[in-house]
Order: sequence, then C-alpha cells, then structure tokens
Amino acid sequence: MQQNQNVMKIKKNIAISDSGFVFNPSSGESFSVNPIGMEIMELLKKEMPTQDISNHILENYETDAPTIDKDLYDFITMLKQYGLIDDNEKD
Repeated sequence: MQQNQNVMKIKKNIAISDSGFVFNPSSGESFSVNPIGMEIMELLKKEMPTQDISNHILENYETDAPTIDKDLYDFITMLKQYGLIDDNEKD
C-alpha cells in the first residue's frame, strides 16, 4: 500500500517524553511507544507528510517499503483511535 502526501498532525496538547511516555491531557490517558513509534510521533508533530516519514524509516532502518507502509498505516490508525491526531485530518 502506497502512502500519499497527506499530513497527519499530532494534537498540540499531547505530551511525549524522551522515554516514550505519551500523555493525552484531554482524556487523562497515557501510553508507551517504542523508539520508532516515538520517532514517528515526533515527525508527525513536525507535520511531515506520511510518505516522507515512510521514506525516512526506509533509509534509517533495515526493513522494506511494504512493511513500513502497513506498519505506519496501522500506527496512525491506532493514534486516531486514541484521539492523539487532530480529527480534521484525513488518512
């Protein structure tokens, strides 16, 4: 699956610690993400297009494009389900 140039945005009030702890003050929920998840969230906060994030991961980690595209799509879907991405954004 090919990601397009859509830009997902992490909500501005979401706190992400250096250790991968994610806190949503709107819901009071907290989550933990692994280092790659944390890196993706930081790139989303910088409003990097999803295709650029996919390319960044492909260049920096030993994996392949289909795996990245599926995992990135799944991760963004999870972020949406937990209300961490602005609702007005599309995937």
